[in-house]
Amino acid sequence: MKDFATLINALDSTNKTSLKQEAIMEFLRVASSEDKLWFLALFTGKKPKRNINSTFMKQWAMEIAEIPEWLFVESYSSVGDLGETISLILPAAEHQVDWPLSVWMDKIIALKDATDEEKKEFVLKAWNSLDYIERFIFNKLLGGSFRIGVSSKTLINSLAKFYQIEPNAVAHSIMGNWDPKEVEFDKLIQGEYTDTNLSKPYPFCLAYALEKELEELGLPEEWIVEYKWDGIRGQFIKRDGEVFIWSRGEELVTDQFPEIKEELLRWEGNFVIDGEILAHKDGNVLNFNELQKRLNRKSLSKKMLEEIPISVFAYDLLEWEGEDFREVPFYQRREQLSELINKNSSEKIFLSEKIEFSDWEELPSYRENAREINSEGLMLKNANSPYHTGRKKGDWWKWKISPLTIDAVLIYAQKGSGRRSAYYTDYTFAVRKEGQLVTIAKAYSGLTDKEIQEVSKFISKNVLEKFGPVRTVKPELVFELAFEGIGFSNRHKSGVALRFPRILRWRRDKKVEEIDDIEDIKKLIT
Repeated sequence: MKDFATLINALDSTNKTSLKQEAIMEFLRVASSEDKLWFLALFTGKKPKRNINSTFMKQWAMEIAEIPEWLFVESYSSVGDLGETISLILPAAEHQVDWPLSVWMDKIIALKDATDEEKKEFVLKAWNSLDYIERFIFNKLLGGSFRIGVSSKTLINSLAKFYQIEPNAVAHSIMGNWDPKEVEFDKLIQGEYTDTNLSKPYPFCLAYALEKELEELGLPEEWIVEYKWDGIRGQFIKRDGEVFIWSRGEELVTDQFPEIKEELLRWEGNFVIDGEILAHKDGNVLNFNELQKRLNRKSLSKKMLEEIPISVFAYDLLEWEGEDFREVPFYQRREQLSELINKNSSEKIFLSEKIEFSDWEELPSYRENAREINSEGLMLKNANSPYHTGRKKGDWWKWKISPLTIDAVLIYAQKGSGRRSAYYTDYTFAVRKEGQLVTIAKAYSGLTDKEIQEVSKFISKNVLEKFGPVRTVKPELVFELAFEGIGFSNRHKSGVALRFPRILRWRRDKKVEEIDDIEDIKKLIT
């Protein structure tokens, strides 16, 4: 448990991905195979079912600490986590037990058949033999969610780096319903229980922002133009009767979109499709905020599947019946993709719409009206282009619509890191709501070094309150914020969420009385 506690403490002590990876690899170096299997199981959501009621844990802790319930409730409210609250209020352990993580997990699982008295005896003895960090972890293992600040991508990349394996092969190897009692860790990671080539994706082809006049691109008939959609870019792989969905961020997200998996399992053939996952209902693409409600969930309710249905707008065909299609000209890949989609007659997977035009002068109007259908703009692709690896200037261009903008006032600030650790570079902005200020977005970029120094100087002289590293600032500095999209959100005090907010410019010419009102901002939502 000590090695695992050291890992958790290290992960909880930093926001830097590189340091999180170092902590994980150090654990992999020192831990036993059994402990590594449980580490992987816990970090990938394979936590055993809860065998002890959290209410009992709370009662036992109050008895040992000899505190009234009101004080426990106040402590819990301040800490925000039940397991951590219990760890903090308990007296120091009287002795130490140095069982490995795998032994603790075996004993916790065995509680399933224990009586309430036996469960209490086990928990109290454990609390009295673990230090604070170990006790906190033990509480998390007993019940509730085991959530640590490590993304699946960071976990995959750490394992891949440690074993010198491709990240996508590792992701394939550890998916599925493997049991820590039935596999060996090294064999699991190295793919001995799976065919990792079956799910292997291709590197995505990416576009540059359009930096030419349209006429400089050549003849209109040499180009295929589509809408640029704001969803989750993915590769949809079907090989030998199995389906895999990869995000552009190299995460295997098959289970997050069960309806697409089921649809592709029904299709004939073997293929790899490049496309966009979108929230799509009644023939309309929904705001990205709707799609976001479905992301990274361990389970999807029937209600959510019905309220936020998913579709795929297919862009490209990268592989067909085992043949790498990437060097085939784009117009031919698209024709084959069209045949594939038409043959399977799907209500969830569509060929991305091709915009018909004969003159470059016709395209600006399509771009300007793109936001009305929740599109980000246009994609311009050379009809004869191959499917490149990464970005290659000249063949694919993205021509995005101009960003939306609002005026907001700076109200919170926090210092940055690295070379900017001496300056305030992390800003929170607010707009008006019924005569008060309400936060609407955070932004980190958009100012010059000179402006950052000026803003930092103002903040230092106009701090109203301090909350750890955060400073409440006198609301005087007005900035114009740019963002790509906006949608309603119950998770934000303002009631809206901005997509990719950033500072466009410092409005020195405006006073705080002139910032935007939230009701006017909501009118931007389509």
